Amino acid sequence: MKKIFSLLLSISLVAVTYVSCRKEPLVPVDNTLTPQSYNPDWTEATHGNVAPDYSVVFPQNSVNRLEITLGADKWAAIRANMTALFGFDFGAGGAGPFPSQETSYVDCSLKFNGKVWKNVGFRLKGNSTLSSAWRNGIYKLPFRLNFDEFEELYPGILNQHFYGFEELSFSPGIKDASLMREKITADLFRNAGIPAAQTAFYAVYVDIGTGLKYWGLYCGIELPDDNMIKSQFGEESGNLYKPESKFGSFVMSEFEKKNNEIAADYSDVQAFVQALTSPNRTTNPALWRQNLESVFNMDHFLKWLAVNNTLVNWDTYGLMAHNYYLYNHSINKLTWIPWDNNEALTRSPGITGTVGAPSPGGSNALSLTMNEVSGSWPLIRYVADDAVYFQRYKDLLKDYKNNNFNVAAIQGMIDNYYNLISPYVIGTNGEQPGYTHLASSAAFTNEKTNLKTHIQNRWTLVNSFVP
Repeated sequence: MKKIFSLLLSISLVAVTYVSCRKEPLVPVDNTLTPQSYNPDWTEATHGNVAPDYSVVFPQNSVNRLEITLGADKWAAIRANMTALFGFDFGAGGAGPFPSQETSYVDCSLKFNGKVWKNVGFRLKGNSTLSSAWRNGIYKLPFRLNFDEFEELYPGILNQHFYGFEELSFSPGIKDASLMREKITADLFRNAGIPAAQTAFYAVYVDIGTGLKYWGLYCGIELPDDNMIKSQFGEESGNLYKPESKFGSFVMSEFEKKNNEIAADYSDVQAFVQALTSPNRTTNPALWRQNLESVFNMDHFLKWLAVNNTLVNWDTYGLMAHNYYLYNHSINKLTWIPWDNNEALTRSPGITGTVGAPSPGGSNALSLTMNEVSGSWPLIRYVADDAVYFQRYKDLLKDYKNNNFNVAAIQGMIDNYYNLISPYVIGTNGEQPGYTHLASSAAFTNEKTNLKTHIQNRWTLVNSFVP
């Protein structure tokens, strides 16, 4: 009898574990439901898979209000997931490693412009920024939304979108006291003719079971693998990658595919790395350039390099093997796309750097000559070593400084954005302790001046290098 009882108990425990691990909704969903009957707020224009409405999702002269309801149970699930990944709970002050594994999605409801979106996927994102906010118990956490993440569990949200967008990313500006760098840098890239994600400011309110709380001002960012490629490249059939590579050799695992995964064709990036690292770079430079340009849009990369070195963004290729995408355009070949610009417009390296820098951890940024860059970053080192490419880079630096990097206009942009977001950052209705990464209101106000000074100083330095 005791053995039978033990067996029945074991079966019961397995059953309980199985049910608790299932991701199905607690209440069975009627598969015959239409989106409109499942959610009365559903319209094709707002919730359907339609052409993206950039004017609504990414307004340039207003701040969107977003309300997210997680509830106590979903917040508990997030805490359990984060504790498993990082090794410490919210506000525990730990210093665990940054996990390579992404956090798990939970479903939430979302309200915007008086309409509700049901069962939206919500997950925290990031590594060092997420770790910092989490260990310090600051609710202003970086997160991502996926509007049809749970469509298989909730058929009533089949192909649910947000004014034509499937996913959105939200950056809290953890290391940016101005809360503007992500937006300004993306704007400056696009103004220079370099495709970059659209951005907008969002006032985010979240309920984790204690009512809606203001989590602070965020920068909403579109994902390149959503609508950006089609809207800015005019096509979307080519391979899109988010690499973690220095390009010293081809390692397939370093090239995360964001589309066309089933085909598993990496021949385009493999050919690029092979052409870049070919020995004929020194024996026949003209042939090396020709072969490289047959698979990679080098002129576009040189333009990005010129703009990036003018603005200064250390958290990308040349110091970090991340924060960029590659899109294989049908005509223009593999094309560089900047990403994650929240730490741009900081630091001001000179015309020449110190050999041996940048040091690990990104404590430096690239000088204008890039003489300090080692051979472990071949796409930059070989550009600096090749007379033709280096001259083209200098020409693009000068062209950007003379025709696009308008100090007065950029400083005016900074003033406009500051005036737009100030009521959401400082003052009675601004960010509050426990929901902000600002040391003080003065830190936000002073950073506007620092940004404007940075722009002026960079123009002056570039002008001394390429007058």
